[in-house]
Amino acid sequence: MGKKESAQICWVVDLGLVAYGPSCQLQRELVEARKAGDIPDVLLLCEHTHVITLGRNGKREHLRASEHLLAQMNVEFRSSDRGGDITYHGPGQVVGYPILDLREHRRDVRWYVEQLEELMIRMTADFGLSARRIPDKHGVWLDTRAGEEKLAAIGVHLSRWVTSHGFAYNVSTDLRYFDLIVPCGIADKRATSLGRALGRSVRVAQVWPALIEHFGKVFGREMAPVARTELEEILAQRRAPVGNLMDARAAAGAAKGTDA
Repeated sequence: MGKKESAQICWVVDLGLVAYGPSCQLQRELVEARKAGDIPDVLLLCEHTHVITLGRNGKREHLRASEHLLAQMNVEFRSSDRGGDITYHGPGQVVGYPILDLREHRRDVRWYVEQLEELMIRMTADFGLSARRIPDKHGVWLDTRAGEEKLAAIGVHLSRWVTSHGFAYNVSTDLRYFDLIVPCGIADKRATSLGRALGRSVRVAQVWPALIEHFGKVFGREMAPVARTELEEILAQRRAPVGNLMDARAAAGAAKGTDA
């Protein structure tokens, strides 16, 4: 697979349930590989073990819980180089980390964030719900009897126009964990989930097909599933360079793209 062909491909990688730290390290490696043109765009999808992350613009006072309480509840606290304030990640929440070279899309951070919002609005509509944006508040929101509640959060990082970090969409998240923080630094707004809004149980796996489909449509890419083990092998080859990585990827067996 040459670079011209790979420009229209986005690999989709299922990381499963993973701790926050290793996912950040993986993103850093992928960003460097994407900058070098050794890989196409990548979308990492995962769930995280319980963690509260504080973005580079965040305020520590938005953490309501003590270190002792966090330890009791087995919740990790991590600083992050993403944008935004404070948020929670945990099981039942689908987290997406797009590694995109915006030079091949549009060199506009605002546009990029709006596209992430758009894909989540579309996937929510597939479940019969009308999610929307709120001016001056990033993320995706639902109107409920209690008022506007946040369904999904966004916090991104760019390095030479290559993206990392991304979005967190509450599917069946235990919303009580959001009581440990002031979500995204907005004191008068609460978090919600797809399951809560629908009044029924929804599994993360049920959301993935719509997410992947709309990601491909919004960003104009053919979505190609790649196993985590295969991705790690490609990165290992990059640490000890042997030939062209795209050729190595083709030799390992090009992934078949999903319908988008």
